[in-house]
Amino acid sequence: MFDKQRYGRLKWACRRGMLELDVLFMPFAETGFLELSEQKQLVFERLLTFDDPDLYAWFMGHQPCEDQEIREMIEHILDRVKV
Repeated sequence: MFDKQRYGRLKWACRRGMLELDVLFMPFAETGFLELSEQKQLVFERLLTFDDPDLYAWFMGHQPCEDQEIREMIEHILDRVKV
């Protein structure tokens, strides 16, 4: 599903304006993304469409994410990256 060009765009989208998000997304995109099912890869791609302040609040536990798929992906990334 993710050809080289699409995967490259996804990795570029992992480069955020906040260091706290970069240290989560970049390692995950390099090591964990390709191990995901196709459906989970689409969830991760959708996760990257959210604004940095929302992502920061969700990842740091300041605010709950209402979307269950996104919330599960956040938990998966946090478990995988172990910051």
